[in-house]
Amino acid sequence: MKIKLLSLALLLGISSLSAQEEANLLGTWSDPNLVGSAFYNNIYNEIWGLAVNGHEYAVLGSTAGTHFIDVTDPTQPFEAHFVAGAAQGPVIIHRDYHDYNGYLYAVCDEGQSSLQIMDITQLPDTVIVAYDAPTRIQTAHNIFIDTTHAKLYGFALTGGPQNYSALRVYDISDPLNLDYIGEYNNFGGLNVGHIHDGYVRDGIAFLNAGGSGFAMVDFSDPFNPETISTITDYPFRGYNHSGWLTDDGQYYYMADENHGYDIKAIDVSDPCEPEITGTFDAETNNPTSITHNQIVACDYLYVSYYYDGIVVYDISDPANPEKVLYYDTSNEPNGTSYKGAWGIYPLLPSGNILVSDMQEGLFIFEGMGDNCAANQQLEPVNLDCLNPVSVAEWVEGAQVSVFPQPAQSTIGVSVELPEAVAPAHFSLWNLNGQQVADFGTHALSKGRQQLEFSRPGSLPGGLYALRITGEHGAHTLKVLLQ
Repeated sequence: MKIKLLSLALLLGISSLSAQEEANLLGTWSDPNLVGSAFYNNIYNEIWGLAVNGHEYAVLGSTAGTHFIDVTDPTQPFEAHFVAGAAQGPVIIHRDYHDYNGYLYAVCDEGQSSLQIMDITQLPDTVIVAYDAPTRIQTAHNIFIDTTHAKLYGFALTGGPQNYSALRVYDISDPLNLDYIGEYNNFGGLNVGHIHDGYVRDGIAFLNAGGSGFAMVDFSDPFNPETISTITDYPFRGYNHSGWLTDDGQYYYMADENHGYDIKAIDVSDPCEPEITGTFDAETNNPTSITHNQIVACDYLYVSYYYDGIVVYDISDPANPEKVLYYDTSNEPNGTSYKGAWGIYPLLPSGNILVSDMQEGLFIFEGMGDNCAANQQLEPVNLDCLNPVSVAEWVEGAQVSVFPQPAQSTIGVSVELPEAVAPAHFSLWNLNGQQVADFGTHALSKGRQQLEFSRPGSLPGGLYALRITGEHGAHTLKVLLQ
């Protein structure tokens, strides 16, 4: 992992203030009969969005359960349906939602809760609770559904025969039958006891592991996941809370849930060597400003910023986000607790932005006018760095490979060249982007040759990268040490 110097504008806290506008509030909804939690006095928690049968809905969590708020006319929102939680009342802080194939999946992190799966295909007439049981999941802090692979990822969850897991994966090809695949807490030697949240695209998981840091893991084969890289040391390192990947798969925006800490912009175009290119904040005068959740939609990053309400950034230049929209939803004085804007959802067909405020309820804002829901195209993560690299870029017809895989005491490299090339330097790197062995510079002649390098005795087993660097460029090969 590499950390680049911040741009001068970021270092000096300079932004284009003239480009910032207060969001246009279209409507609000709240229920004065609901009670707050005993911990943070939050009545409301997570927000999600649905577009079903010509209607748009805000899915809003509360201490009571799940509220389906019809926001088709954003100026006149109303509660169309309500599903009571298995656990209710002041003990409840947190619920979470994702939908897949006509079903809404709902979890809660407190009390004698359960996984609830709701059939939403018959909206606006009704919502049917099709599954409500703790036999697979009783509590979970968050969930994420990889719709491409029909996999549900549960984070920091209890219930089922596994009891507690930092991370579990279920197959939901049959939406009402969660088929357990496995639980995980070791990622390239990074052992974690808790994963707070994650983002998954086409089998590639970006895991926010609380105090342990961050990991990118290839779950294309969830029975044999492969760690791509980890980050354990970075600016404003605290409790790694959440993040979201850009549509093109090139940048990941990561937030630590600590007062006064910046959001991180991470270049993951080479996921084996992620680079933190800069950090940024809400640009307010609140010294205890703190982020909660974020979503990327097309060229904008949408952030729920607790006491500071919502902030939207233009990420056309992904390394240098520019604040363009804001709205302070909270009436709470700035502090060091957790109050204000909890969640944000910008992906309705109308483009309107849904926000949940912990004390105030639902806010609906006019969107950015980019028709993102219709135009959004999600690109896969480029995993070329995990594959053995041919040196055809060096010399046409050249081939290179590492043997054996996995290696034990020695690492063998086979190179076949149609002609001699300039000497090349060989080195071994771990998944944190740190060089762990220097194998020196070696001449490479015409024909086939084999080089052998001794494995440093202190290196634990796991995935590493062998880098070959010469005047014709740098090449990376995957090395698995037993």
